[in-house]
Amino acid sequence: QVQLVESGGGLVQAGGSLRVSCAATGRTFGSYGMAWFRQFPGKQRELVAAIGRGGTTGYGDSAKGRFTISRDFAKSTMDLQMNSLKPEDTANYYCAASRTGYSMASRDYAYWGQGTQVTVSS
Repeated sequence: QVQLVESGGGLVQAGGSLRVSCAATGRTFGSYGMAWFRQFPGKQRELVAAIGRGGTTGYGDSAKGRFTISRDFAKSTMDLQMNSLKPEDTANYYCAASRTGYSMASRDYAYWGQGTQVTVSS
């Protein structure tokens, strides 16, 4: 089992950058596929970016070209670098882990963090 804790959210102006991080506990971090999802009030979570055990990455349409996902196996962490932020990126961002490896579907992720709020002002 893995436990996930997000950090790094906050308030940023449109056009700015922000980096959110996810720290995982447990010895088997390297065996999990990881991802970032975000949730807007009253809506379902949507994929932002995913990264597999071997480094395969995938991005939701809104993140392509602006966001970069990465992971550090030695530190058991995963980051999301967000550039050129827009007000519509304002959401609660969640870190998630999947035993099945790389996936872009939320149903494959059994472990979730508590979320970190990202607010982009116009």
